[in-house]
Amino acid sequence: MTAEGAARSSAGEPPPARAKGFFRQFLDLAGPYWSSDEKWAVRGMTALFILLTIAQVIVPIMVNLWSAKLFNALEQRSMERFLVQVVALLGILGIAMVITSTHLIVKRNLQIGWRRWLSRQVLDNWMAEGRHYLVNHMPGDHDNPDGRISEDIRNTCESAIDLAHSLFYCLLLLVSFTQILWSLSGVVTVTLFDTAIAVPGHMVFVSILYATAGTTAAVLIGRPLVRTVNMRQTVEANFRFGLVRVRENSEAIALLHGEPDERRRLSDLFVAVRKGFNLQTTALAKVFVFSSGYSVLASGFPFLIAAPRYIAGVISLGELMQIAQAFQQMTSALSWPVDNLSKAAEWKASVERVLSLHNALQALKQEQARTDSANTIQVETGDRPALVFDDLCVARVDGTPVVNNFTETIEAGERVLISGDPGAAIKLFKVVAGLWPWGSGQVFKPNDTGIFFMPQRPYLPIARLRSVLAYPAGPDSFDNDFLMATLSRVGLGHMSERLEETNTWENVLTLGEQQRLGFARLLLHRPNWIFIQEATDGLHPDGEHEMMQLVREEFPAATVITVGYHSALEAYHERKLTLEPSKDGQVQVKASTLAGAPPPDRRRKMSPLDLRNWLVHPLRRQGERREN
Repeated sequence: MTAEGAARSSAGEPPPARAKGFFRQFLDLAGPYWSSDEKWAVRGMTALFILLTIAQVIVPIMVNLWSAKLFNALEQRSMERFLVQVVALLGILGIAMVITSTHLIVKRNLQIGWRRWLSRQVLDNWMAEGRHYLVNHMPGDHDNPDGRISEDIRNTCESAIDLAHSLFYCLLLLVSFTQILWSLSGVVTVTLFDTAIAVPGHMVFVSILYATAGTTAAVLIGRPLVRTVNMRQTVEANFRFGLVRVRENSEAIALLHGEPDERRRLSDLFVAVRKGFNLQTTALAKVFVFSSGYSVLASGFPFLIAAPRYIAGVISLGELMQIAQAFQQMTSALSWPVDNLSKAAEWKASVERVLSLHNALQALKQEQARTDSANTIQVETGDRPALVFDDLCVARVDGTPVVNNFTETIEAGERVLISGDPGAAIKLFKVVAGLWPWGSGQVFKPNDTGIFFMPQRPYLPIARLRSVLAYPAGPDSFDNDFLMATLSRVGLGHMSERLEETNTWENVLTLGEQQRLGFARLLLHRPNWIFIQEATDGLHPDGEHEMMQLVREEFPAATVITVGYHSALEAYHERKLTLEPSKDGQVQVKASTLAGAPPPDRRRKMSPLDLRNWLVHPLRRQGERREN
């Protein structure tokens, strides 16, 4: 037994379940679509899809029967029978067109519906409880989640339905044309060791042997294709992500004139793309060389086998053509693995990429749900308006401790500065936000509502400025007058006329303007607890003073916890927690009282912005009356 297994046994935990197979994992991931809230519509569409696939098989059967009659009419030189077959062909053509077009519409509706449902499942899991952030710190092959959610889920759903349809279609063809070919083959007498043996349906056995040999050879030749497809999808995703990173950081790259280095980096990524492409090309060439020869031989092979019976006058020309078509249809059905090897390889690679992300998110979800874990920080809502750290130990992702045995209480209304070791301070900030579970101990968040986190660089979605300003509330949560008053209060009054403009604001605004916009959001949402993480480091000292003074004036009763590293911030706080690294690499927390400016009068009159907020938000007034 391994050390891990012994630890589980001693803790009374069940042994880990056996790893599920690929198809079982795929069905667990995507199968519940047929049991979802829209299951009856989905099942009805699936039933229609199956019926249309059966109808698709009827068309080649009709063509096969028509072919026999046509060539018999030609052999008999009967114009009347020939014209009848021309009319029959028009009827078959009309039926085929209706079936094919309807089948395509139903299939594509199934594909987009399944993709929508699966994308929603993965997105909901990815965007819940900060997992989109936490999963980046977990080991495993789940990088580039954007590509997995957009491209791989698309290929997973679309190719699965395409492959399932083609497989079902081929099985129906196989059953139908095996019967036809058996009846047309008649009985052939084979002499073996002076013994005459009657062999019924000999063309069926020839077809099976031909297709089996072809399939076996194709699988052996195409085995490397699966690995090359997976490799190519990975390197393509890496190249795409590198381009996105350049676009997101274009300003910094331009300021530093880093274009040559970025070109080098992107060129290196494209070298991997080219290598993956060439390896896939080599594997595909081998498969295509075989499959093209196989398909050409299949078109002439049945004539070579059945022609002696026609020459001997045993079968008619129509029967000869019918035998050839039935043989081709049967071998085509049996050759499904050969024809779909490349697509199946791409589908499997996409499913594995989606499963990797899904499994990582599920593991993270289970870890978050474990309340008795000794290796996870428990963040809960306490029973009073205070932030309590109870024997908190903060660790790195690999388990190396950073902060040990940290116990501290921050009461409502306090203003606390956290300084010292930047890495430890930011981790502590993320612990409170629920974004850093690695470690142990407990954190009790205040039980009063209204907690607002201000990161160093606020998130600015590509949207109208009013939506960016109101985020995460909706764009119509605040009226224009209030939004313009807020912008003016934080020194962005010149942007009041751009509320309806849509832009990539992180590229338009300077870092200082972005941070001022973060303070504008703060004014709009009016929280009781404010957590600031270096949210003024992009401002001039006068601008920093202006914003910190704004917080003092607009939120006199709020609790303010700031992560910052320069002494000027001490004037706006009453206490300081200094994270000092020790010789063993861990961080010790030292608390001290600051001798800065006294706290503001928490009973002061409302500022103009407070008054404006009070006037235009009756819901807020109702809430204040309930509190009083």
